[in-house]
Amino acid sequence: MFGLDAVDLGRAQFAFTMTFHIVFPAFSIGLASYLAVLEALWLWTGREVFINLFHYWLKIFAVAFGMGVVSGIVMSYQFGTNWSVFADKVGPVIGPLMAYEVLTAFFLEAGFLGVMLFGLKRVGPRLHFLATLMVAIGTLISAFWILSANSWMQTPAGYAVNAEGQFVSAYWLKVIFNPSFPYRLVHMVLAAYLTTSLVVGAVGAFHLLHNPHLPGPRVMFSMAMWMATLVAPIQILAGDQHGLNTLAHQPTKIMAMEGHFESHQDGAPLYLFGWPDEAAGKLKYAVGIPKLGSLILKHSPDAPLAGLDTVPRENWPPVAIPFWTFRIMVGLGFLMLALGLFSLWERWRGRLYQSALLHRFAIAMGPAGFVAVIAGWMTTEIGRQPFTVYGLLRTADSASPLAAPAVGSSLLAFIIVYFIVYAAGILYLLRLMAAPPHPGEKGPSTESPTRTAGITPAPSVPTGVGAT
Repeated sequence: MFGLDAVDLGRAQFAFTMTFHIVFPAFSIGLASYLAVLEALWLWTGREVFINLFHYWLKIFAVAFGMGVVSGIVMSYQFGTNWSVFADKVGPVIGPLMAYEVLTAFFLEAGFLGVMLFGLKRVGPRLHFLATLMVAIGTLISAFWILSANSWMQTPAGYAVNAEGQFVSAYWLKVIFNPSFPYRLVHMVLAAYLTTSLVVGAVGAFHLLHNPHLPGPRVMFSMAMWMATLVAPIQILAGDQHGLNTLAHQPTKIMAMEGHFESHQDGAPLYLFGWPDEAAGKLKYAVGIPKLGSLILKHSPDAPLAGLDTVPRENWPPVAIPFWTFRIMVGLGFLMLALGLFSLWERWRGRLYQSALLHRFAIAMGPAGFVAVIAGWMTTEIGRQPFTVYGLLRTADSASPLAAPAVGSSLLAFIIVYFIVYAAGILYLLRLMAAPPHPGEKGPSTESPTRTAGITPAPSVPTGVGAT
């Protein structure tokens, strides 16, 4: 099919389904924590605006959470269909980690999600807040286990190989807390919070452009801009530390990301742009800053850096994709920082809710978190190639013995169904966001929040708050 073999089609299928899936957990992790903060502020202050925003975003969370669960279940089947050899080889390690995610995170989320969605009238505000908090914690626990499993594939540790050639655990703590896991967990959770803040900020900015006096959009926009202001610089620092860890454990990936085909003995440049030519083994039309690559990666402008010329060609990843996706991710990260700083400037000037330029900038940045998450995932996973377990198990040796037409037909079916179903879901989410929150906002349970909870609200015054 299209001149691709079964391995390439299997990779394309996993990449396609994963690209759809990853945006929903990233949004759900951040939005669950945001909902917990909103409900806590309502219980603390009694202000109606917070519970109105809670119910407004709860409806959006319910849809996004459901879409994430469905897309995740579909994706997991591919381990048995397209990657059965991989599942057999790494099952004794990856299987328990995935099981821990189900037993701890998924059961916790499932147990309290119904109370969170429909239980405010039935259980009271404080117990309901506990349910919201448990769902938020559950999303973070889920990220913990999923990233532990994926990080082990990037930097395997604590394993042994049995007589059947399977990877088994020799020391579970080393498996779980493998060398790249802490860096990747922090980077992903911060990315989820930034993604959510950008969506919340874009929705608030959209409504403020039409009416800068609406209390709900004012509060959500202020909170979102504080998050962007505080988290964006932390994320840049976390990304830098993650890059240093990757250099230590996956140097070939860094070579591809930086476009370093050739070794540099007296300091490597930081290439801003260029055209990776794998056949020629060089970065054409390169635009770079001398010595800066070594300064960032080695903290010395004259430190030597090895290039892909030191790696056998059969171990090269596809260079062009991680080279460009890395730049997309970094570029968007600095735009997020610019948005946060711009909002801080307008807040200081007293124009946070009146600045049309800031609001348009925030609206334009609404999808940026999703794009950055996808770009970062592609950088990580494609940069790991040609291995599924870095340095130990090659992708070509991980695939099921299937013919290309069988994999291609299922890929085509996924494409058709996903674009129909998820287009409808995303359009529904956009319709929910297009309407501003209003006094007496009702959640999925269609109950009146302020009357039900038995709290007399204060006046609603705006405040400044692994693709294989």
